Amino acid sequence: MRPEDTLLRRRDGVEVIGAALVAKAQGQGHRRIAAHLGRVASTVRGWLRRFAVRADAIREHFTRWAYALGPVHDRRWAGGSAFCDAVEAIGVAGVVAVRRFGPRSPWLLASVLTAGQLLANMSSPFPPPG
Repeated sequence: MRPEDTLLRRRDGVEVIGAALVAKAQGQGHRRIAAHLGRVASTVRGWLRRFAVRADAIREHFTRWAYALGPVHDRRWAGGSAFCDAVEAIGVAGVVAVRRFGPRSPWLLASVLTAGQLLANMSSPFPPPG
């Protein structure tokens, strides 16, 4: 694995974790997601809980990055929850990055733009757009 494929202190790759986050945003429960991904339910539940705790900060961080990468991009959304809005913000930043740099996974981008700390158990801020 490359550094951008992983998140701090997580055994599974960011693509697998990202798939779980998208499935949760689409309304699936942690047991169903775990079964689909072939992972232990408690592991998936931990990812979802950690993301939910940081959802507002994640949404804000990726909204700033979307603007930094594409200032003319003006997308505002009102989702059903902070969790959904945070997943959406990662996707929007991914779309803006693709327009600017070419094809790339939004989850690999998420790992890079958070220095691997997307699901970190720390209160330190994400690295700012620069």
